[in-house]
Amino acid sequence: MAPVSNVNFTTRPELQGTFGVAASTHWTASAVAMGILERGGNAFDAAVAAGFTLQIVEPHLNGPGGEAPIMVCPAGCERPTVICGQGVAPKAATIQRFTELGLELVPGTGLLAACVPGAFDAWMLLLRDYGTISLGEALEPALHYASNGIPVLPRISDTISSVANLFNSHWAGSAAIYLPDGKVPAAGSLLRNEAVARTYARILTESENASADRERQIEAARDCWYRGFVAAEIDQFFQSGKVLDTEGEPHRGLLTGDDLAAWSASTESPVSGNFRGFEVFKFGPWSQGPVMLQQLAILQGYPLEELDPAGPDFLHLVIESSKLAFADREAFYGDPDFTEVPIEHLLSEDYANQRRELITDIASHELQPGMMADDRAWQRHLWAVNERRDLSAVGAGEPTVGDIVAERGDTVHLDIIDRHGNMVSATPSGGWLQSSPVIPKLGFPLGTRAQMFWLEPGLPASLEPGKRPRTTLSTSMAFRDGKPYMAWGTPGGDQQDQWSTQLFLRHAVGGKNLQEALETPNWHSDHFPASFWPRAARPGVVVVEGRTPSETIEGLRARGHVVEVGPPWSEGRLSAVSMVGGHFKAASDPRSMQGYAVGR
Repeated sequence: MAPVSNVNFTTRPELQGTFGVAASTHWTASAVAMGILERGGNAFDAAVAAGFTLQIVEPHLNGPGGEAPIMVCPAGCERPTVICGQGVAPKAATIQRFTELGLELVPGTGLLAACVPGAFDAWMLLLRDYGTISLGEALEPALHYASNGIPVLPRISDTISSVANLFNSHWAGSAAIYLPDGKVPAAGSLLRNEAVARTYARILTESENASADRERQIEAARDCWYRGFVAAEIDQFFQSGKVLDTEGEPHRGLLTGDDLAAWSASTESPVSGNFRGFEVFKFGPWSQGPVMLQQLAILQGYPLEELDPAGPDFLHLVIESSKLAFADREAFYGDPDFTEVPIEHLLSEDYANQRRELITDIASHELQPGMMADDRAWQRHLWAVNERRDLSAVGAGEPTVGDIVAERGDTVHLDIIDRHGNMVSATPSGGWLQSSPVIPKLGFPLGTRAQMFWLEPGLPASLEPGKRPRTTLSTSMAFRDGKPYMAWGTPGGDQQDQWSTQLFLRHAVGGKNLQEALETPNWHSDHFPASFWPRAARPGVVVVEGRTPSETIEGLRARGHVVEVGPPWSEGRLSAVSMVGGHFKAASDPRSMQGYAVGR
């Protein structure tokens, strides 16, 4: 009998070359990255220029006021380095403050959910410590597109249309930019953001006036943002009044200029796990990244090579392992500067063996963390989760937005390798045009990442001042046989480490090339509590693409999964790059029709 899947063609080729490759969620950013490489810049220069460009060309998916966790692997490195561009909660953000406001969850939009915007400092740190080009060269593409306009994607137009009434009635700064002449910009038209262009131009001018030295200019730019005019405008805007959010009430923001001045991006070592000759690297437990490593550790004990990667047996094992890993995310993950996360235990072989014993031939419908059964805070939390399990899964952040915002918000991603063998991967997000009102003099809104905090005390991800929210942002790198090999990732909130794990498994054990692995039908589980408002869970539910073989769908249902079938190309916006010696490869996702890879 023929296998369930027989993929021998793709919508586009896996690109190959010897000079360099770049893949991202938007063709313009990929072209910008390649242009930097062509002019002699390295992969890190290209990532900074592409990162700022993505803020302009995909404003419904990320913006200057968001965050940007980055993983860098200089040529010949023994281990990647993480640049943590995830900002922290304001000093005034306490559980008591939200309780006094009568809130049980942090709102998904508006001002209350703003953390310190971390993207700018993360890109500056990458440029200063790993790049070679000037600040002006890094900002030039973004300045060009902000000043001259971007082609409006259909989804940008749809997103603006969904919030047009909100903009006109309550968010005047947003209306001024995204409703030119009072109208929703048509798909294919040009949309300018001259206010953002002025902001970046002023930063560049002040930095160049401060010094002729490259590194001092970058430091001056960081000061402009976190201690200069940008911080002052943010502070003034947050003190100026209340803003409507998903709770249906106007609330004043908590972020101040002092919060920005006290924070800076930092570097740290990633966590890692071994699987079939690969060492996979992820952000620490302040992100959801380690769930991929936990899944791989559990799956290490199964003969996956003998299974069809699009068949029901394969999918059942991966789905069930994801439920166990995400249950542990809920129970244990949080900012390790504030909470003790037993990450070594969670990633250990003994623990994986224990967790594997919980997987049977029948789909689990329970949230099963590895421990904490007698913990009172956890029991209270589990009760609260169960109370929310019947809510709509439509949330206010990534990957969906709620009652006052009907269109999807999300994230962007980029992966780059240069001719020297430098490799970088980043998953910028936040500051979506639909998430919070535009600050008029700056031309951008802030993010709403604080909605990832719980307002129940005693949990690893409970809200505390100065704490990083447990972000869903999660990029991936892998070494193969001890050498840097691969970088990949995707937008998608809670789905990121589901889709990224699927791509890796199809490549690592399924034998598919990067493009084949990326285009094989994807799925995601809604079994565990969502990270975004209103934090609902749908136990046992798995959503598959309509291209999924019918035998697989019926096989999953026979095992007790609640299978929902979505559109044919609806799960993921992945990109990936790899290298063996000086031979580079890249793949991009046809889903959403905007991600592209380039290379030669």
